[in-house]
Amino acid sequence: MPDLAVVAAGLGQLLHAAGLPATPERSARFAEAVTLAAPATVDELYWLARVTLVSDVDQLAVFDAVFGQVFRGWTDVADMRGDARTSVPPPRPAPDPPHALRAMGERAGGQPAAATGRGGHHPPTATRETVVMTVSDVERLRGTDFASLTTSELEQLRSLIVALPSAPPLRPSRRRARHPLGDELDRRATLRRARRSGGDPVVRVHRRRRRRPRRLVLIADVSGSMEAYARAYLHLLHGAVRATRAEAFVFSTRLTRLTRALAVVDPDLALSRAAAAAPDWSGGTRIGAALRVFNDEYGRRGMARGAVVVLVSDGWERGDPAELAEQMARLSRLARRIVWVNPRTANARYEPLVGGMAAALPHVDVLVSGHSLDAMDQVVQAIHG
Repeated sequence: MPDLAVVAAGLGQLLHAAGLPATPERSARFAEAVTLAAPATVDELYWLARVTLVSDVDQLAVFDAVFGQVFRGWTDVADMRGDARTSVPPPRPAPDPPHALRAMGERAGGQPAAATGRGGHHPPTATRETVVMTVSDVERLRGTDFASLTTSELEQLRSLIVALPSAPPLRPSRRRARHPLGDELDRRATLRRARRSGGDPVVRVHRRRRRRPRRLVLIADVSGSMEAYARAYLHLLHGAVRATRAEAFVFSTRLTRLTRALAVVDPDLALSRAAAAAPDWSGGTRIGAALRVFNDEYGRRGMARGAVVVLVSDGWERGDPAELAEQMARLSRLARRIVWVNPRTANARYEPLVGGMAAALPHVDVLVSGHSLDAMDQVVQAIHG
C-alpha cells in the first residue's frame, strides 16, 4: 500500500517531468492538505492537488493530463471544470507513474493508463479506500515515538516535519505603525483626519509597535544516545533553516554549524551535506563543551542576543556538569527564551536526576518532550511562546 509521502513526491516528480514547476515545497503542502482534509473521493483529491501544485492557469492542461493518467486512467478531466472535453496532451510526455502512484490510482477507482482508451471508458466511480488508508497510516505514525520508527516510516513523515516551523517567532520593534487596535494615539494623523470634519477629531488614529522576526537558533544533540531522534530533528532543522532563516548546529563531542549545509532545497542533498559536515555523529556527549564554543564564537557576538534557542538533547553529559551549568547561565543571559527538548520526559516516571539535565534545568524556560510528530507541535508552540 502506498504511503502519503511517496504519493506526494511521486506526483510532484511526474508533474515536473511534464513541464510544471512542481517543487518539493509544493509536494509537502499537498501531503499536508491531504492529511488535514482527508479526501473521500478522487474528485476531492484532484482539487487538493490542484490548489497546492498549480500556480498558473496555463498549467491546468498539463496538470489535468498527468493527474488523469495516474489516478483515473485517462488524460483529460476538463469536464470536472465545467469545460467541454477536449484532448490537450501535455507539451512533454510524462514518464510512467511510479508503482505507488499507479497502485493508488487503481485502488481509488481508476484504471491503468495503458488499459483504458480515450473513446471507451469514462472514469469509474471513485472510492475512498486508498486515500483513507494512507491518511490513517500517517495519523498512526504521528503519535509514535521516533525511536520506534523505521527509516521508511520516518520518510513518510519527513514532509510534515519539514513543514512544521512555518513562521519565525516575532518580537516588538521600536518603530510604530498605524493599527485600528493600537495602544497609542497617533496625534498627527488624528489632527490631519480632523480637517475633514471641521477640526473636530471624530476619528482617532491609533498605532502600535511593529513586529519583526526574532532570531531562532537550534542546537541538536547527535550523540549515540540521541541517534534515533537525531534523524527526525535533522528534518526539523532543514525546514527551519529554509522557512525562517534559522541558525542550525549539531554536537556530539564538538559543535558543528550546519546552516549553510541545510540551506539547499533538495532534502536528500541537505541531509548528506549535514552528515558529511559532522564527523563526530553518534559519538560521545559533551554538552557543556559544545555550549562553551557556541557562546564564545557565536552567542556573545550577537547570534544569541534576544533569540529563541532550542536545545535538543537527553541531558546525558560525559563532561563536567558544573561546566554545563556555567554555560547555560551565560546563554540564559543572552537569549530571550531557552527551550529544551528532551524525548526522555515523555515517560511519566522520568525525573531530571542525571547530572547534565539537573545542572541545566534551572536555566531552561520551557521543557518539552518532542518525542513524536504530535509532540513536535509543543516544540513549535514553545518557540513562539
